[in-house]
Amino acid sequence: METRIKQIGIMALFMLLFSGVIDGFAQEGEKYFTISGVIRDISNKKKIEYVNISVPGSNLSSITNEDGVFVLKIRDSIQAKEIEFSRIGYFNTSVHIDGNDLLDQTFYLTPNVKQLKEVVIGTWENPADLVREALKRVDKNYSNKPNLFTGFYRETVQKRKKFINISEAIINIYKSSYNKDIESDRVQIYKGRSLVTTKVSDTLVVKLLGGPNLSIYADIVKNPDILFDEESINHFNFKMENSEYLDSRLQYVVSFKPAVSLPYPLCLGTLYIDRETLAFTRAEFSMDMKDQLKATDAILRKKPSGLRFKPEGVLFIVSYKQRDGISYLNYIRNEVKFNCDWKRRLFATNYVVLSEMVVTESQEESVSSIPRKESFNSNQSLSDKVMNFYDVNFWGAYNIIEPTESLESAVSKLKKEYQ
Repeated sequence: METRIKQIGIMALFMLLFSGVIDGFAQEGEKYFTISGVIRDISNKKKIEYVNISVPGSNLSSITNEDGVFVLKIRDSIQAKEIEFSRIGYFNTSVHIDGNDLLDQTFYLTPNVKQLKEVVIGTWENPADLVREALKRVDKNYSNKPNLFTGFYRETVQKRKKFINISEAIINIYKSSYNKDIESDRVQIYKGRSLVTTKVSDTLVVKLLGGPNLSIYADIVKNPDILFDEESINHFNFKMENSEYLDSRLQYVVSFKPAVSLPYPLCLGTLYIDRETLAFTRAEFSMDMKDQLKATDAILRKKPSGLRFKPEGVLFIVSYKQRDGISYLNYIRNEVKFNCDWKRRLFATNYVVLSEMVVTESQEESVSSIPRKESFNSNQSLSDKVMNFYDVNFWGAYNIIEPTESLESAVSKLKKEYQ
C-alpha cells in the first residue's frame, strides 16, 4: 500500500507534450453548437460549483468551475434535445435545447431538502460492512471492458496569491477492465498549452508526484490502495451520516478516519454510496497531516539541499457518473498546500498546486491500449513544449473546464511577461 500511496496523482510541476498519436473524439472542423452560462441556487441565488452537466443518451459531459460557470460544446451529430444538471443536495434539472447556441444564460437548481435521517441506517447498521460490500461489488458496478476516455486536465501553481504556472491539456485515458489493476492503464497528452512565469525568483524548486496520471492513481475504485481495500479497511473507523441525493438517486453517506498509525499516512473523508447498487459515486478525502514527515515522504519527490518543505494539506474530490447501470469515472480534483523556506531566511512562502480532470467523452467499443512509449511519464518535463496561450480558438470543439475570473486574470498577467 505504501508504494501506491506514493504514486497517488498529486501532480508534477512539469506538463504537457503534443503527441497526437490517438485522435481525440471531437474532430477538427466538426460542426457544433454551444450552451453556456452560470448555475445558481434558486433559493439564495448563490453560484454553485462542481455541477455536472451532461447530455442524456450520450457520453458527453462537463462541469462548472468555482464560479458556477460552464461552457458545453455539443456536436450536431449527437442530435441532442436536452442537457441535464446534477449535484449532491439538489434535484436534477433538465433544459430543452434545439441545436442552436444558448449563451450566457442563468440556470437554477432546486435544493433537495427532504429529511433523510430516518433512512440512513436501513439494513446497514455497521457502516464498515456497507463499505466492504461496496468493494465486493466493484466488478458488477463498473465496466468489465476496456474504456478510452477523452478528458480535460488543468494544473495551476500559486505562490502566495500569484499564479506562476498555468497548464492544461486534452488527454486520452485508457482504462482496462475494473476487475484488473491499474498497471496497464495509460494517459496520453493529445493537445495542450502552458504559461510559466519568466521570473527566476518565482520558480518553484520542489517537485511533487503526479500530473495527468492523476486520472489513474486517484481512481479510488480502480486503485483502492489510495484509500483502502477489503484487507486494510480495518485500519479505519466509519460512521453513518445523513443520506443525500445525487442524480436523483439516494446515497448512503459514510465518513471515515484512521484508527491506527502506520509507516505511511492514511486518509480521512466521506464516501457516497448508491443505495440501490452500492456503487461508489463520490469520495471527498484528505491526507492525515498529523505526522509531517510521513506526509512529506508521500508527496515530495525532490528538493534542493537547504530547502525546508512543510506540507499543509492534500485534498481530493473523486466522482463517478452512472450510465446504463454502469458507473464511470467522471471528475477528479486535487489540491496540495505547502510552505517552503530556506534556512537562515525569516519568512516561509506558501504554495497551492491545484489540478482538475473531467471526462468529457468516452468510448467502449473497439478500444486499443495506449502504448507505454506514447503515454505520459511523470519523469518528463513538458511545460516548455506547449507555450500557446494566445489562440482563442485553441480548443475548438473540445470541452474544457471554464477558467474562473481569477484564473483569467492570471493568464492576462502572465502573458504580459512575454510582451
